[in-house]
Amino acid sequence: MKNAHSPCLSISSKTIPEAWEKAVLAVYHEGIPVRTEYDSDGDPPSLDATVMIEVREPFSEPRIHKNFPGGPQELEIYRQEVVEGIHNHWINPEDGKWTYTYHQRLFAYSPADTINQTEKPDRFLPVNQIEKMTDKLALAPYSRRAQAITWIPHLDPQTDDPPCLQRIWARLLPGQDGKLVLNFNSHWRSRDLYKAWFMNVFALTDLQKSMAQHLSAKMGKPVICGRYVDISDSLHIYGSYRDEALSNEIAKMEGSPYTDRAWDSSVMEPFFEEVRDNLSKDADFYSKGDQT
Repeated sequence: MKNAHSPCLSISSKTIPEAWEKAVLAVYHEGIPVRTEYDSDGDPPSLDATVMIEVREPFSEPRIHKNFPGGPQELEIYRQEVVEGIHNHWINPEDGKWTYTYHQRLFAYSPADTINQTEKPDRFLPVNQIEKMTDKLALAPYSRRAQAITWIPHLDPQTDDPPCLQRIWARLLPGQDGKLVLNFNSHWRSRDLYKAWFMNVFALTDLQKSMAQHLSAKMGKPVICGRYVDISDSLHIYGSYRDEALSNEIAKMEGSPYTDRAWDSSVMEPFFEEVRDNLSKDADFYSKGDQT
């Protein structure tokens, strides 16, 4: 009966890179083997678990792991894709392109979106859920209703790449010195732990920071970022890379502190600035990639 029960794991770390390494080790050693809809012939099953990860200080340094798949260009582009919507213009399901971006679902959610639909009732006009969350917390800082969703039931189940992120939820609490603290939760139905988690969290915590800044402006008092909690129903390491590609990384994670493989944000900032400069000149300076 062991494999009939999905493990439920809980991880708490101070920083994002430390949390990522702890999660990789936990799922690698404790996850159960499960087939996926993306397996190729001959692939071993993925390792899978339900996991809750707390990052107590998401903006503490070192904030960037050296070994996430990608580089500074991909990381900054993805952050802007989620927080600023630079790739919303790629949404075009009629031409076989993207059916959504996270930014579009969070900042312009429309449950009536369907292919070839030209008219929408007023009640289904796009909703800026992030703005409504911010307005709600500014009006009632103790509210438990500040949330945003992504799933559209009549659209997403039949697509090849439905949203992994399902919901975000925010809680505003009084802190020290008159400051308010914005705690942030994200809920995911499924995600690739090794190839997607770090970039997801880097972008979502930047959204947390952006919301804190907007709240501070609305309320006329300091609002800082508190802890970030990340909940995945299926957090997995794919069988296609889990043994050959990960074996050396697992040995490093188990044999030395994570700080040996992490950078302060200041190291990456010049690269991020170059990306921002290029994007300001041409939004399509970098070619289209896959969603994370």
